[in-house]
Formats: sequence, C-alpha cells, structure tokens
Amino acid sequence: MFSSAIRCRSATAKRRLQCLFSLVRGLSGEPPSSGIDEPHNNTADEAPSPAGKLRPRKDPSNCSVLLFPGQGSQFVGMGRGLLKYPNVKEMFTAAQRILGYDLLSLCLEGPEEELMKTVHCQPAVFVTSLAAVEKLNYLNPKVIETCVAAAGFSVGEFAALVFSGSMTFEEALYVVKVRAEAMQKASELVPSGMLSVIGKPQAQYKFACLQAREHCKTVGIDEPVCSVANYLFPDARVIAGHQQALEFLQKNSRQLNFMRTKVLSVSGAFHTELMQSALEPLRVVLRQVEVRRPEINVYSNVDGKRYMNETHVRRQLVKQVVSPVKWEQTLHEIYERTQGQSFPHTYEVGPGKQLGATLQKCNRKAFKTYTQMDVTDLEN
Repeated sequence: MFSSAIRCRSATAKRRLQCLFSLVRGLSGEPPSSGIDEPHNNTADEAPSPAGKLRPRKDPSNCSVLLFPGQGSQFVGMGRGLLKYPNVKEMFTAAQRILGYDLLSLCLEGPEEELMKTVHCQPAVFVTSLAAVEKLNYLNPKVIETCVAAAGFSVGEFAALVFSGSMTFEEALYVVKVRAEAMQKASELVPSGMLSVIGKPQAQYKFACLQAREHCKTVGIDEPVCSVANYLFPDARVIAGHQQALEFLQKNSRQLNFMRTKVLSVSGAFHTELMQSALEPLRVVLRQVEVRRPEINVYSNVDGKRYMNETHVRRQLVKQVVSPVKWEQTLHEIYERTQGQSFPHTYEVGPGKQLGATLQKCNRKAFKTYTQMDVTDLEN
C-alpha cells in the first residue's frame, strides 16, 4: 500500500531494503540482544556468535541510543531547522498525502490550538522526530550506523519502530493517524485530563488515586477512573482520569504528600481505561500494515522490555493506549550496567528536551553523553 521509509543495511548479510527516504540504519544482521551490550559470557571481552564462534564485544562508548519524544513536546515552529536536510521536505509531502492536510504548515505556523489537538500533534511529533533523524544522519552518520537501541514515549514508540526497520514511515504514519483520531474521540466522551505530580518520597500514588476514585463516587460517577498514566522518574508521575478526580488530587495535594501538581494541556486521560474505545480502531489498522521484528532493541512502554517479534509489537502497541507509560523503568532497562562500565551516547531526536530531563533524573552518568537534536536552529 505504501513505499518503505527506511533503508536498512546489514554489515554481515549485506541486506538492503529499498526505500522512499534514507533513514539509514547500520545493522549487524544478527538478532538483537537483551541490552546494549553483547550477551554476558565467562570471557570478559568476547561473546559467542550464532555460529558458535567468539567475536569482540561492543564497547558501549562507541554505540548510540536514540530516544523519541511523545505528545506534549510539540510547539509552533518545530521542524524549521530541518527543511534543508535531505528527504525532509519529501517526508512532509508524503505526510500531507496520507493525512489530508498540510502538516508542515501546521508545524511551522500553527495556529497553536490546532497543533495542540491530539489528532494533529501525534502525527506532527512523529514526522518531526524522524526528520530529526535525517539531520542527525547528515551531520553524524556514525551515530546512525552504531545505534544499538531505541525507545519512544507513547506515540514516539512508532518513530522508534520505524527507525528500527519494524514498520515503514508511511504505514506507521497511517497507523498514527488512526490512533490519534481514535484517542481524540475517546477523550471527547467524558471530561477528563492528566495531572503532572512531583511527590515527596513518602507519597503513595496508587492510594491517592484510590481516594480520588472514592470521591468521584460521592459526586455520582459510577465507574470513576484515576490512575498513574506515566512513570517519569523517581517521585514524578502523571496521573490521569476523570476531571473530578484530578480536582480532588489538587485540592488535597498537601495531605497526599504532593509537592507540586500541574494540569497538562491535553484533551483526555491518555493511557487509562478511558481510552478503551480507541483500542479496536488501532487493533484493526495494525492488522492491515506490515510489521517486522525490530533490527535493533526497541523497548515497549507497557513493561519497559524489548520487543521480541512482530506479534509482540502489534499486541503491545494496542495495550499501550490503556496502560501506563513505564518510561522510568524503560530507562533503567536500557542503561543498567555494572560498576565502571561505560555508557552509550544518547540522542533525543524530536521536539523538546523532556526525555533528556527524565534521563538526567534517572541516570546522571548516562546523561553525561546526552545530546538533543535541535529542530528549529537554522544555523546548524
């Protein structure tokens, strides 16, 4: 139905996938391991190959990890610094054909209230993030060639999967379009939202949500929803649910040991049961597109674990819509290592620096080699 959007290169089997855009991935041609490094072995510097031979273990300091942001990172003007790089204009042209509106104009000029809508911002963040990969590939192709892992926050997971060779650019964008429309509709069914919370160490988030749900029952809500939607970093959560529940949490924040709360500018309670109606449209469209096993490690928001095969990808992407984003757990999974072991270089590709901020809170040593790819700077 659509052309491929990436070219995957295999260093061993010399495989090539012909593609529409040159989002070049340097691949080993071997199944991804369970982490950034090669599988642990009794030999410190060598690991067994599939053929039983020993090969040198990769030095993490010579590898890279790509992080793709999600909804909430968008802003008017994003993408302005990317248009001079190869293939970026073509990507936005393809996006206009798939989406049915001028995404580039919306990203560059707004209006802001339209860009902020779920139905628009999810495709906008997705395309801008992969356009940022084109910039990175142009400026430093070695980063792309040595990338061993990728992860994305919510809709950013689709960009990570495209980068990994699991889905094509155009098919993934079509899925994102259906996902965004379904989530927009779900958010309009009931007044709901999301609340960012910074808590004290003694804060009990699940118990706070339970109290908020009990409050909702007293004001006539039969099946109230209030739960943790995002695990960001230690003592930082996003709680989502019925509007009355979030108001209760704000009003009682001191008693709940919340130091700071902030209502997020989103249309609904994403990653909760209030998104239930969005599941079937997403499940249906994922059956219609080709999904392959990722060629590098890509980590699921649902549990922080890497994807194993195409069936796993389809199942987790659907489940993700009503499950909390376990971002803190994902970062621990990616960057966990023994004392003295070096860290890979990390690049946040897409609008904003939110993922870098969470990485700094979760792992300061890993953050030392973090870089954000600017999507607006015309000079770089």
